[in-house]
Amino acid sequence: MREVDYITKKMKKQKRIALIAHDNRKKDLIEWVRENKGKLGRHFLCGTGTTASLISDMVKLPVHAYKSGPLGGDQQIGARIAEGDIDFLIFFWDPLEAQPHDPDVKALLRIAVLYDIPVATNRSTADFLLTSSLMDGEYERRIIDFSKRMDRGIN
Repeated sequence: MREVDYITKKMKKQKRIALIAHDNRKKDLIEWVRENKGKLGRHFLCGTGTTASLISDMVKLPVHAYKSGPLGGDQQIGARIAEGDIDFLIFFWDPLEAQPHDPDVKALLRIAVLYDIPVATNRSTADFLLTSSLMDGEYERRIIDFSKRMDRGIN
């Protein structure tokens, strides 16, 4: 791999964090946000419809709300990741319940990996990410430039 295969993107000290939870995990996410309110309050928060509203109402943190996940919210957040407007994804998903918007969820997770943002899909990972020393400063992400690799026939 050559250095030209990467695009660097600086993540600022104040992270832009997306918060998402499937219906059966909303209570868990709200509890996690409440327990981490002090740390999360230093960052810009956004989320899908109901989740964002519940966090704003119950935890009293400002959370920019996109549409509900099944109504396009997952895709809106994916687009913000692709545009460089979201740095971090906390997504408490329900692995035991089929979702009508599963293809959207898969696309969102694919975009998060493609653009090299930290992703937590459970409480343990969210705890590790939030308590990382990297949360306190700027961070240079190295995003693979797949278009250059495809031009050379490398995937």
